[in-house]
Amino acid sequence: MKETPSTCPYCGVGCGVIIQSDGDTITGVRGDPHHPANFGRLCTKGSTLHLTASRPVTLQTRLLQPQLRPQRGQAAHPIDWDAALDTAAQRFAATIDRHGPDAVGFYLSGQLLTEDYYVFNKLAKGLIGTNNIDTNSRLCMSSAVAGYKATLGADAPPACYDDLGHAQCLFIAGSNTAWAHPIVFRRIEDARAANPAMKIIVADPRRTDTAAMADLFLPLLPGSDVMLFNAMLHVMLREGWVDQGYIARHTSGFADLQAVVQDCTPERAAAVCGLPPQDIATAARWFAGVESMAQGGPRRPTLSLYCQGLNQSTSGTAKNAALIHLHLACGQIGQPGAGPFSLTGQPNAMGGREVGGLANLLPAHRDMANPDHRAEVARLWGVESVPARPGKTAVEMFQAAADGEIKALWIACTNPAQSLPDQATVRRALQRAEFVVVQEAFATTATAQYADLLLPATTWGEKTGTVTNSERRISRVRAAVAAPGGARHDWQIALALAQRLERHLRPGQPTLFPYAGDTAQACAEAIWNEHRETTRGRDLDITGLTWAALEADGPQQWPYPS
Repeated sequence: MKETPSTCPYCGVGCGVIIQSDGDTITGVRGDPHHPANFGRLCTKGSTLHLTASRPVTLQTRLLQPQLRPQRGQAAHPIDWDAALDTAAQRFAATIDRHGPDAVGFYLSGQLLTEDYYVFNKLAKGLIGTNNIDTNSRLCMSSAVAGYKATLGADAPPACYDDLGHAQCLFIAGSNTAWAHPIVFRRIEDARAANPAMKIIVADPRRTDTAAMADLFLPLLPGSDVMLFNAMLHVMLREGWVDQGYIARHTSGFADLQAVVQDCTPERAAAVCGLPPQDIATAARWFAGVESMAQGGPRRPTLSLYCQGLNQSTSGTAKNAALIHLHLACGQIGQPGAGPFSLTGQPNAMGGREVGGLANLLPAHRDMANPDHRAEVARLWGVESVPARPGKTAVEMFQAAADGEIKALWIACTNPAQSLPDQATVRRALQRAEFVVVQEAFATTATAQYADLLLPATTWGEKTGTVTNSERRISRVRAAVAAPGGARHDWQIALALAQRLERHLRPGQPTLFPYAGDTAQACAEAIWNEHRETTRGRDLDITGLTWAALEADGPQQWPYPS
């Protein structure tokens, strides 16, 4: 029996796990007692991870070798890896030659490792010259990204799980944490037990299990979050609870915000939100943390937790920004127990954001609209330039394929024919695209039925690399067993495509992908080291964090020594 420390692949909490294996079979899993995200605890999904890697699953539903479909509607037949990758490179190169780089698109997943994301991002934006690379993280986290950038200037959650133990008020909005992030909820229960005076506010149209522990439950009407937050700020301003010193030292534009919330009285908000005005005022007082200030004490820290109830909305960015405005207005940020904390949905959506793995991002939280940032990335990658125009987002990419604008699609580690909205458009896109590659661990997904080329990828328990959780903690993912059949790591597949495409797009020039090593882990380390160098001097500066430190000392949390 062998035990291998790794990380759970399900959600953004980023729990550490110990994988138990016997030969080439994963037999069990338990929580890692030394991992600072979960300290040995696991939810129901995490504790049954080994069942997804059982031999019946591996042998019956896994995709074990590349398969090519000669014609649409025909059965796919096995081919070897060289033939599969040569075919993919030739078809993508031909499409780029005929129609330009924006005629291809890459749709990825928040379940990929950071190394996978990095190679794909450099392949699309650096080698091919298109920003048409997006992920299913777009559907859950793009509002959080935009909200952080609009208010704090960077997509950088400024809080961590330890803040739960320091907070005197928790404001939970649009998140049923008890169900969606159970291990975080256990930590909330621990914090409440250690500090019974902690106030918990839950804003949610539904009375969830999370709401059951609230001191103040705000069952607001769907879509009225911005009005609630603005009304709370209105009360803070009226009662003198904002931190004028903090506002003057650290913010700009507050006068404009005051004008916006001037008419957002609790009485007006009550009609919009369906809440009693006195509950809105109570929420504002608790959030501002002013109870102890009357006796000369410090402001009590408030931590907000929020998730898809704010993010998955036509006004998601506005909801995120309005909540963050409350933290800035009363200085509830930059101290233990205080700050706006977006809970990530997928295990590495944060890592993908860090490497710039969305259609409008660049590595290390650089801004695509900034010409200096683009020039810096081009220099780091060794290319003349990176494209300035944002690429197609997830939904836009499939609409463009359905319209015939995007001719070739590469889909990795996600199942859009089942998971994306507007399925009629998605399936029309998959049918109309001239060439569809699906890089997948399982042969039975809905999207696999549309693939011209199927490429078998490794999955949990077989991969090596890193992931970043909600609190920006980088954890190692380790392989406990060898990959079955001909499955390859996602970054290996992207790397092989990139090196073949270089022969078409950059003949005779030095490679942009010089990752080498005797083992897969050595290659993954080389990719990670390059990613690390792209962060130098940025908000995400992990230049002081080595692969050896991750191996020896365990998960590392931002900020890192530089």
